[in-house]
Amino acid sequence: MLSIGVFGAGYLGKIHIKCIGLADEVYKLAGFYDPDDEAARQAQETYGIKRFDSIEALLDAVDVVDIVTPTPTHFALASEALRKGKHIFIEKPLTHTLAEAEELIRLSAAAGVKVQVGHVERFNPALLALGDTKVEPMFIEAHRLSVFNPRGADVSVVLDLMIHDLDIVLSLVQAPVLSVSAGGVAVVSDTPDIANARIEFANGCVANLTASRISLKQMRKVRLFQRDAYISLDFLEKQAQVIQLHDKNDAPNMEGIPMMELPTSTGTKVIQVHMPPIEPVNSIKMELESFAQSIVQNTRPRVSIEDGYDALKLAYQIIEDIARRQTAAGIYQKK
Repeated sequence: MLSIGVFGAGYLGKIHIKCIGLADEVYKLAGFYDPDDEAARQAQETYGIKRFDSIEALLDAVDVVDIVTPTPTHFALASEALRKGKHIFIEKPLTHTLAEAEELIRLSAAAGVKVQVGHVERFNPALLALGDTKVEPMFIEAHRLSVFNPRGADVSVVLDLMIHDLDIVLSLVQAPVLSVSAGGVAVVSDTPDIANARIEFANGCVANLTASRISLKQMRKVRLFQRDAYISLDFLEKQAQVIQLHDKNDAPNMEGIPMMELPTSTGTKVIQVHMPPIEPVNSIKMELESFAQSIVQNTRPRVSIEDGYDALKLAYQIIEDIARRQTAAGIYQKK
């Protein structure tokens, strides 16, 4: 069993503390560190766990650290943990800057430890429901809309929300990025609150992503279009739909799945509409357990530090293109 400590007892930190408690087959929770006395008091009263009085004391007591603190603090905490040879689970985005992320990659390689980044949507039941479904998208459309919440508004909506979909898209496409074209507007905060990005990949795939934190409703949908198939994923409602087109003679016999014939110039095709069964899971608990498994079995984490870097790099490409367009148009961010 791995001894683990948590950095951060804020809103998300408390959720992690709870989920680690549920994952008691793989983790022993040693305690947490948070300099905020009120957040620490609430965590102690709710979960009855130890509050460490220093970063060093926590690091010396554990095998694994879970970093759930504001992004600007990620690098200092993670680099110190790596110097002490600790495995690290670190919430997204990986770091505040690309230079910090590159240094963490170097330090983790030198330390020979595992690092997993908390892109939790990789563990969403809607995505997991695809199972062995062949996914080779050539066009992707994603919408991630949220009502305004001051928590997280200190960074661009690209780093706050869109980065979830950037990680999903990169994991599905598996091809180099050729170009990025983006636009965004700061409405109620000092950085873009709504953004759209068009990403072109070397394999011909195009992704169109929209993220907003000033919407009147919540939405987290990704639609995948590929040869002979359309896949719809609803990360909010945790639903998946797969619509596939087959040659009539090659259509698989899927019990309970209705088929509709479609005459075409190349012969009769068959359309199958499939709603994969959804297995309810605690996604945060699952990602933490997955990380423990990668440590014990010495395998690559499901969302590696390199994956976290790639998503962060693409996010900054989008942010930079938004800024470039605004500068060219004489529009500037709020001060």
